[in-house]
Amino acid sequence: MRLTFVSCEVLARELYFCAATSPHIINIHMIRRGLHDTPEVLRAEIQKQIDSVETGDGGVRPDAICLGYALCGNALDGITARTLPLVLPRAHDCITLYLGSRTRYQEEATANPGTIYYAVDYMERRDDNGSSVVPLGTTSDARRKEVYEEYVQKYGKDNADYLLEVMGGWTAHYSRAAFIDLGIGDGSAIESLAHKEAESKGWRFEKLAGSLTLIRKLTAGEWDDDFLVVPPGGQITVTYDRGIVGCRVGTAS
Repeated sequence: MRLTFVSCEVLARELYFCAATSPHIINIHMIRRGLHDTPEVLRAEIQKQIDSVETGDGGVRPDAICLGYALCGNALDGITARTLPLVLPRAHDCITLYLGSRTRYQEEATANPGTIYYAVDYMERRDDNGSSVVPLGTTSDARRKEVYEEYVQKYGKDNADYLLEVMGGWTAHYSRAAFIDLGIGDGSAIESLAHKEAESKGWRFEKLAGSLTLIRKLTAGEWDDDFLVVPPGGQITVTYDRGIVGCRVGTAS
């Protein structure tokens, strides 16, 4: 079977690692992480990549297109399969993909709701190649600046300053920094960063064992209930139930 992946670059190491041991022929197209700050732009880029693959990936059409994405700000809502099936994990966000299952994600979210997660791929994939990093679940500096400028135009500088001050209080709700170790590459620098961040804010630090289960199954073509297979002509919908995503059929254009 030939599979083409359209994926966020925060899964680069994991996807290439699992693709190397897959029994299938796999091509991978990466999309930069920074587009998460603008879900509508990300949605358009994902659809553009899908449509490009539909015309022949390297001259050969794959049997299916796999998406290395979770909900990602609802960027997948409305993504359409043309003439090839789309396959995607039923995942809330990339934390689910790093932890290996919806069940474990929910267990962590329930037991430790005030957690900021750190993972190597996510932290090192910055558009500006800067030395500072932004943990999973937070908003980038560039996006905060953009939001601030929008607020200044809409509400004036004083109100914008107040709103950003309130928004900046997100750290008060957190009590744990967790480094997810997937065992690929050297994660010592990111682990150290997470540990120092925890110390500076008075949080506890934990190192969690990551799992490649979902990514391995996706690259191996083992698409069980952990995955949604959208048939040609179908469109991805966000359901917010245990299945997380669903599809409407007969909406392709």
